[in-house]
Amino acid sequence: MTAIFPGTFDPITNGHLDIIRRFSRLWSDDKLIIAIAEGENAEKKPIFTLEERVDQVRALTDGVRGVEAQAFSGLLTEFARKTGARYIIRGLRNGTDFDYEMEMALINRQLAPEIETIFIPAALEHMIISSSAVRRIAGLRGNADWMLPEQIRAGLREK
Repeated sequence: MTAIFPGTFDPITNGHLDIIRRFSRLWSDDKLIIAIAEGENAEKKPIFTLEERVDQVRALTDGVRGVEAQAFSGLLTEFARKTGARYIIRGLRNGTDFDYEMEMALINRQLAPEIETIFIPAALEHMIISSSAVRRIAGLRGNADWMLPEQIRAGLREK
């Protein structure tokens, strides 16, 4: 089985890594593609380039069995079909995430009924972590280190 965990991962957070590790433990013999979106979403202005984000995800998931990072653009369902993925993995932190992710899951089901979405609730310690919060805090010169893997902190400070 192949699954996809999509996102912009700008930057990848401790919450993202927790979802990746937990999914990998659940389906240890299967493949998980971390699908890094180019960033076509007008609401999200990436701090890191697509190449930087792919490199960061690869470095942080090196050694996690069955996990690989790939960049994509366009419709997620088309990327899923191209890679043979049967599942889309999404993390949920709260009710707002649930409302948004449920709508996206239903849209994706209309576009590709053969692909299912699996929701994984965030761990308690990661429920308030988001890439958007990291970008806001860092943009105001605050310290968001507690939300980030150590390997990402210096790169974010440089940006």
